Amino acid sequence: MYDVVLLTLGSERDAPGGGCGSGGACCGGADDSAATTDAERCETPRVPVLACADALTARGARVTTVTARSDAEIDEVLTRLDGPARADGLTWPDQDGKTRLVVATASDAQLRAVLRRLVRRYAPPPSRRPADLAGNRTLPDLPPVGVLPLDPARSGTARDLAAQLGLPRDPAAVAAAVLDGTARRLDLLRNDGGSVTLDGALLGAADDAGRPLHWRARVEVDGLVLSDGSEPITACAIGNAGGYARLGEVDLLADPDPTDGRVTVAVAVPVVTRSALGRKKVRLEVRRARGRAVAVVPRDEKVPFLDDGVEGELSRKRSWWTEPGAWAVWTG
Repeated sequence: MYDVVLLTLGSERDAPGGGCGSGGACCGGADDSAATTDAERCETPRVPVLACADALTARGARVTTVTARSDAEIDEVLTRLDGPARADGLTWPDQDGKTRLVVATASDAQLRAVLRRLVRRYAPPPSRRPADLAGNRTLPDLPPVGVLPLDPARSGTARDLAAQLGLPRDPAAVAAAVLDGTARRLDLLRNDGGSVTLDGALLGAADDAGRPLHWRARVEVDGLVLSDGSEPITACAIGNAGGYARLGEVDLLADPDPTDGRVTVAVAVPVVTRSALGRKKVRLEVRRARGRAVAVVPRDEKVPFLDDGVEGELSRKRSWWTEPGAWAVWTG
């Protein structure tokens, strides 16, 4: 029977500073006076975690629940997924291991934080690239993870990654998928900033009144230039899945597929036209492309963005590239 680790990170409610994977603690803030209260709250598993643990235990699995407050504590859990020692000295995942990982997620950002640590653990340095690594990949097949959404009631309205992939949300169904289901392999986006993207990124922002703020950047997909940096851009969507496929009433990404080995990119550019009466009219022109990689070179000082729900600012060139089938989820 399997050993199952149920890994919980601090929820968005408990981690106003961004949670694990952002350099801070998973639960609570930096205020020492609140440390004890925060730690106690983090040590109390959420109801879906307890229900999933009970369902796994009832099936004979040996269950360990872990609450990680830092990247180091996530890393400690991930060591349980290591494979046998290799002759080349690389740390490699165990493809036939009897330990399975379930990540309890309050947001896609938390799942991303765990995947980022998996990549850091198992991606070999370029100077030590092994011969058995696929030519279109920079890392081996990562171990499949179970995804336990901590707010199943949101499934009807929220388009988180679990909902997009049709993953089970009920704790008992998640337990069944982890023990009896199949591993569905998915593409992963890596970037030269050292992070990963599971769903997608949206570059751009709006003012307090909701009006889009224009910015400029060169956007290129496999050599195809969607914007040369001389014209204003309303938004740029970089998609592995479909979380950023729409912007208001505007369709940005066309049929993003997290299993096709390509990144889907769209740039929305305002275009001014005139009617027969000479009246100005602004429409959005959406330029789309698919490819292996995308590069964005901002011409403005800072371009705000969301990447799997995590806020950031782009001030220099950033490239995303596809790792086909690099990660996997347990599905029923």
